[in-house]
Amino acid sequence: MTHWFHRNPLKATAPVPFNFYGVATTPAASKICNDLRLSRTRLLELFTDSSCNPEMMKNATDLYFSLLQGFILSLDGSSQECKLRYIQNFKWTDTLQGHVPSAQQDAVFELVSMGFNVALWYTKYASRLAGKEDITEDEAKDVHRSLKIAAGIFKHLKESHIPKLITPVEKGRDLEARLIDSYIIQCQAEAQEVTIARAIELKHNPGLIAALAYETANFYQKADQTLSSLDPAYAGKWRKYLNLKTCFYMAYAYCYHGQTLLASDKCGEAIRSLQESEKFFAKAEALCKEYGETKGPGTTAKPSGHLFFRKLGTLIKNTLEKCQRENGFIYFQKVPAEAPQLELKANYGLVEPVPFEFPALNAHWTPETLNAFDLTKRPKDDTAKPKPDEEVKPLKEPDIKPQKDSGCQIS
Repeated sequence: MTHWFHRNPLKATAPVPFNFYGVATTPAASKICNDLRLSRTRLLELFTDSSCNPEMMKNATDLYFSLLQGFILSLDGSSQECKLRYIQNFKWTDTLQGHVPSAQQDAVFELVSMGFNVALWYTKYASRLAGKEDITEDEAKDVHRSLKIAAGIFKHLKESHIPKLITPVEKGRDLEARLIDSYIIQCQAEAQEVTIARAIELKHNPGLIAALAYETANFYQKADQTLSSLDPAYAGKWRKYLNLKTCFYMAYAYCYHGQTLLASDKCGEAIRSLQESEKFFAKAEALCKEYGETKGPGTTAKPSGHLFFRKLGTLIKNTLEKCQRENGFIYFQKVPAEAPQLELKANYGLVEPVPFEFPALNAHWTPETLNAFDLTKRPKDDTAKPKPDEEVKPLKEPDIKPQKDSGCQIS
């Protein structure tokens, strides 16, 4: 079963040459600078390489981050600040706020910004894989795992590294808690979509599917509420996606809850549950149209035309007709005026982020190498001062629109 996920653009960044002429006083120090420049360039190239896979990404990120840590960590493991932390200026755009970058002369800013992009790459990799016509069981597992890895990276940045920034995070920027939290929750919700598809494919208990769908709808609602105080010009399209997924999975929850009620001979309540499912599906359908018409950052698609969307509409219609037939022939139960309250708790299948840690310091960083950086030889005219109004070119991303859906199931 294919999936469709909204994706915001990757962060873009200005080139960083790591040219510390005069400061790096030995060949070993110069080599580290050269390796940093090359590994950063390679990592940025992989973000937009559609052939890149998680193994390639991990190798590239481990190399760059292990080198960059030498500008941040103390070699003796103490909490003392590294003398190189503020030697280089870094510029990064935001996923929602266009091409004008934020700039900080702080290696921690580079660490969290590049880490943020790595997490985004895992979500985009998952999205491309999930949109395939002939997705296999192993690929579905890769989608599930990639989303959990992304959630773990976002969580680690928020808890362990963003608080170390000297310059406070600007409101509405990527590193602010509201946006980070929304990305974490969205990753969890999308991973649970894969779990739900698998549970449906294997014909698991309708009660479990209803509970998972209800928990997933709550995740999407929570992500949307987290973004509610942001400027709609930036977050409007993203919020439409979160709204429509909330309604879509509420429709799923009421549909499968109705099947559970029918199996318990509560046909009248089952009909009312299916009617509520129809209402949420109609809301989701309207939001799909609004999503397509809303301007703003992110992918463009027509989710209501997707098979994953159309199949639920058919399922609701067929299940409701079945319940109505059964009630007319067997049960003759009154249909309640109020929809049943969903107080469903899934005991299985709930997604937690995969714990993430940055790699250890690269072995090339030794006390001798660090001492070879002589900050007294920095040029007095510091040309690396931020130019906040200077635009940074966006990354040219591969096409991440969902492919045509043939209706193949996860096998």
